[in-house]
Amino acid sequence: MLSNDSIRLRALEPDDLDLLYVWENDTSMWGFGNNIAPFSRKQLAEYIDTYDGDIFKALQLRFMIVSVATDTPLGMIDLYDFDAVNRRAGIGIMVDTAMRSQGYGHQALDMLCRYCYDRLGLHQLYATVAVDNAPSMALFEGCKFKTCGKLRSWQRRGESYVDAYIVQRLLTTDSMKSND
Repeated sequence: MLSNDSIRLRALEPDDLDLLYVWENDTSMWGFGNNIAPFSRKQLAEYIDTYDGDIFKALQLRFMIVSVATDTPLGMIDLYDFDAVNRRAGIGIMVDTAMRSQGYGHQALDMLCRYCYDRLGLHQLYATVAVDNAPSMALFEGCKFKTCGKLRSWQRRGESYVDAYIVQRLLTTDSMKSND
């Protein structure tokens, strides 16, 4: 369920610290998320050490996207704002700059959607995507997410603001059928 011939999704490991440090502190990515300050190695090490993979307790879940062939981490994919009553969660994804446009994000997102439907029993996933983030919009649209709204001035970029789309995928028997 969490792997195919190309990638697998796995829990955070202590060996991920150096890479997590680089990814989380990449200021060029901060405009697409909620980071406002750098993370120290100590903070990230404590996060890894105390990470609770029980989404029902922690209300979030993080997976590393890893190459099956090389066991190299390619990125991360997260569930956040988990709502067990309404069976939904937010989803975020980051693929390392050097690994983008190779289909890894699409595979990971499809894989996580399947996991959320089959294992967690979720009914829907959603994300907010800045209107100027065309690669992310293409990724979510390619994985059957639909734009369902636009949030005005949603993400601050320096002294200005950028609108964001809300994209959503309802996880139903029909939506989980393969495109093949």
